[in-house]
Amino acid sequence: MDSDEQIDIRDRLRGYAARQLVIARLGAPANWQDELRETLAAQRAIPSPWTKGSDTRLFLESFAIFFVATMMFLI
Repeated sequence: MDSDEQIDIRDRLRGYAARQLVIARLGAPANWQDELRETLAAQRAIPSPWTKGSDTRLFLESFAIFFVATMMFLI
C-alpha cells in the first residue's frame, strides 16, 4: 500500500471530537458548576455516627447486646 493511498483521518477525528464536545455542553445543565459543588460537598460530608453501618453504631449495638446478655445471666 502506497502512502498516497492511505486515508488521513485526523480531520475526521477532530470533527468528531468537536461534535462530542458540543453534545456534552448541550446536555450539561446551565448551573453545572453549582451542581458539581453540591455533589462534591455531599460526598465529602462527614457521616453521622448514628447512620446505619457506621463503626460507632455497630459498637454501641454490640455493647448493648453484650450488656443485656450479661444482665440476663446474672439475674
